[in-house]
Amino acid sequence: MLVSETEGITLQATVPAGLDRKEAEVYQRLDPARLPKHIAIIMDGNGRWARKRHLPRVAGHRAGVTSVRYVVETASQIGIPSLTLYAFSEENWKRRPKTEVAFLMSLLSRYLKQEVPTLHKNNVRLQYIGRLHELPDFVQEKMEWAREETSRNTGMVLTLALNYSARSELADAFQSILKAAVNNGGIQHLTIDEATISKHLYTSHLPDPDLVIRTSGEMRLSNFLLWQLAYAEIYVTPTLWPEFRGLHLLEGIAEYQTRERRYGGLSESQSSRGLRS
Repeated sequence: MLVSETEGITLQATVPAGLDRKEAEVYQRLDPARLPKHIAIIMDGNGRWARKRHLPRVAGHRAGVTSVRYVVETASQIGIPSLTLYAFSEENWKRRPKTEVAFLMSLLSRYLKQEVPTLHKNNVRLQYIGRLHELPDFVQEKMEWAREETSRNTGMVLTLALNYSARSELADAFQSILKAAVNNGGIQHLTIDEATISKHLYTSHLPDPDLVIRTSGEMRLSNFLLWQLAYAEIYVTPTLWPEFRGLHLLEGIAEYQTRERRYGGLSESQSSRGLRS
């Protein structure tokens, strides 16, 4: 139980069901009122995990699916409204061997088929972002089936970024803005502002992420949600993705709650000092 004293009144918040002992210990250090509304994760390190064990890269991808299951369950259990996972970048098409790409597509199809019952159990609704029309037909069919199957769930929104590139997303958004203007009388009076761009992004159904987590220790965003992460807190962990669990997610949230989010302004203490000086 979480216990806090407010004007002599003891308030208690229950640790969510489903957390193990270590997860519950970390959760007890959190402020449930300040949980991120949207967490984005760059899942990295599958290849290194496999290489350390003298296994083929595909073994790392298989192990990474287990991590997805744990993280989705924990995020749902603690009440995170939105979770976005960077599953497959547009660059992967160009820079990975065709055999590995084919395996990833097959793995994605199997994941969607196997995980729908777990998504139902956790009341999770599935969405996707990226240039989905370029994925193989059999994958698109399985994706649409899984989305429809979970569409009536009312809990966390799990978004998989597939064949995704932030620069392509911005290019597609501008094309969408121009197309909408042409269909609405022409572009001579077109005004493009931040709200217009956000409305035409793949993520228009989501709030911008509060926290982005990157596994494997790499210090870069890798062309992921570049517009949406403008004010997100960044948490980098050396943990490789196949070893990442709900405990690591909670540790990332704990670090997030130590940050002071100023959005370009001043902290309260800085503002007070400025008024006194």
